[in-house]
Amino acid sequence: MMPAQHPNAIATAAANAPIKPVMLYVEDDPMSRKVMVLCLKIRMKLPQYTIFEDSVDFLARLQALSPRPEVIFLDIHMKPHSGFEMLAMLRGLDAFKTVPVIALTASVMNEEVMLLRTSGFDGCLAKPLDMEGFPDQLMRIMQGERPWRIT
Repeated sequence: MMPAQHPNAIATAAANAPIKPVMLYVEDDPMSRKVMVLCLKIRMKLPQYTIFEDSVDFLARLQALSPRPEVIFLDIHMKPHSGFEMLAMLRGLDAFKTVPVIALTASVMNEEVMLLRTSGFDGCLAKPLDMEGFPDQLMRIMQGERPWRIT
């Protein structure tokens, strides 16, 4: 017979368990996608993530995902739909109104950052992606932090 574990020990172990979020990344730049895959698959060993290489049929592809993404990263400068347009589509769906949507962009001028904030993004991360800091940043996003790291 195994000894019973103290409830506090179980709660502590659960609190310290790594978060494995379901993630969606929409990015048209092959090098940015490669860096993200290296980070998610090799470094973080995340089991569930999806990468869209373009924004064609964005809503249909999004709604077909199972399980539903718990965090979404959008490149801003895409075609046919920009990151701003995809954000508006997401916020129009009840299932995605509260999902964190983070902009990833190489264009981090003050005017664009203000536009990202006022458009309803939950944060912004500058590209190129910081592979060393991204795993920690993702965990903090899943815990409710909203990053505005543009440097």
